[in-house]
Amino acid sequence: MAITSEARTHWEGSLTEGHGQTSLQSSGAATFDVTWAARSTGETGKTNPEELLGAAHSACYSMALSHALGGAGYTPESLDVTAAVTFVPGEGVTGSHLLLVASIPGLAEDEFHRFAEEAKAGCPISQALAGVPITLEASLK
Repeated sequence: MAITSEARTHWEGSLTEGHGQTSLQSSGAATFDVTWAARSTGETGKTNPEELLGAAHSACYSMALSHALGGAGYTPESLDVTAAVTFVPGEGVTGSHLLLVASIPGLAEDEFHRFAEEAKAGCPISQALAGVPITLEASLK
């Protein structure tokens, strides 16, 4: 069964002086203030498309890795995943860096890295980002 998820943004004004709000429509879980300044230079208390993309990438990657591990008989105690998505004004999104710190009982280091790389390639958000470099830094604790 296909699931379609929706988000909506209402924007007012010019790119540099304007502002907007992005709402997670499907879940109703949150509404975020967005501005060009938050995107191009960083602005406390407001988000940007790349931060939201990072949230999607880190969640998707966590699920893909958990699924792969479960299929091999491993249950992670924890997977802490950060996705750092870089935006360069005038160029666009230039990459996503995944940082994984995991606790997985009984899993050897070489197997861990194989699962981590396979999940990076198999994650649907990674696949949607195929046009930009995706890097991975993974460690077991």
